[in-house]
Amino acid sequence: MTRLFGMPARRVSCTLALGAALAVAFPGAAHANTVGVTVKTPGATSGPGAAFSEISTHADCASGLAFGGGINQAIGTGMVSNGNHVNGTSPSPDGSTEYTGTTGVVGTDVTHWLGIGGSGGTFDAAYSSTPYAMCVTSDLIDHTQVVMNKVSGPASASTVGLVTAVCPQDTILLGGGARATPASIGSLKPIASFPTFNDSTHSYGQIAAGNGETNPNAWTAVGWNGGGGNSGNTTYAYAICSGDEIDVSGVTVTVRYTEVSGPTSATTGQTATVGCGGEDGKLISGGAAVSGGSVTTTAFTGPGSGGTHLNGSYPSNSGGTAVADGTTTAAYWTAYSHTGGASSPNTYTEAWALCADDGV
Repeated sequence: MTRLFGMPARRVSCTLALGAALAVAFPGAAHANTVGVTVKTPGATSGPGAAFSEISTHADCASGLAFGGGINQAIGTGMVSNGNHVNGTSPSPDGSTEYTGTTGVVGTDVTHWLGIGGSGGTFDAAYSSTPYAMCVTSDLIDHTQVVMNKVSGPASASTVGLVTAVCPQDTILLGGGARATPASIGSLKPIASFPTFNDSTHSYGQIAAGNGETNPNAWTAVGWNGGGGNSGNTTYAYAICSGDEIDVSGVTVTVRYTEVSGPTSATTGQTATVGCGGEDGKLISGGAAVSGGSVTTTAFTGPGSGGTHLNGSYPSNSGGTAVADGTTTAAYWTAYSHTGGASSPNTYTEAWALCADDGV
């Protein structure tokens, strides 16, 4: 009888067969990530068509839940490009209603995402906003909840209003958003929307989650007031968290992050793109910021100019191009920033991707 490594071939065959049978009988020895993601977008909505105003657009999930979402703007060229900016990227229960009332858990199982574009003292026919919803299915995470927090301000010129929404205990962060109101203060806008941790290491939300960190439990939004106008200015943060009574002990949400220098010259833009690695799981949401830099190691600071703003935070390909409606393979997130009409020294653009494996 042929022998393999001192064992009869017949015994080797029986041993392999037994191992295969055990693998079938005990499938818990391995898992397959059941997270599935479809990006939904209706395309661009034109506007705003007046100074110091805004438009609200929405992307809707036909199936699954909105774990997050984004916005991408067309801004024109030359000086007209300075007037358009993101006013909000946030969840909605119906595609129009905003969560702006009492703080805390404000909604469950949202399937709509808002993209809100604003204008400063100028506007142009080139302006538009395109919203995106990250529509996610999972055998485990089949319910979500929205936590909202808000802060008055920022009121003074070139100051930040930072606020953090924290997920309930025993839940996990899936995504988030930001909003600044009112639109009539044309220099007011959210310049950051990012994952973080409600702990001392991250200064309870003032320091963002860094590359490779896992299972953040909070979301921070930062409002920025360029011109100093104040008429009830408010900044809102939204955290999308798993539903109560879901055992998320086996879930891993991995943060991927990048920071690039710029924009610094007047009337110019910059993009930053980051993606999920092969072992990270599926892209479920993302975030963006334009800042004074080093946001994952020091408390958030504003960019070098009051007019600097965001024009996009959206799912993309590796080159930073926004993905199309119905895409199921998006793996990257892009931040798009712009200076406005003045130079902005010591300014940086940051992007975050949240990548999930539900452990099922």
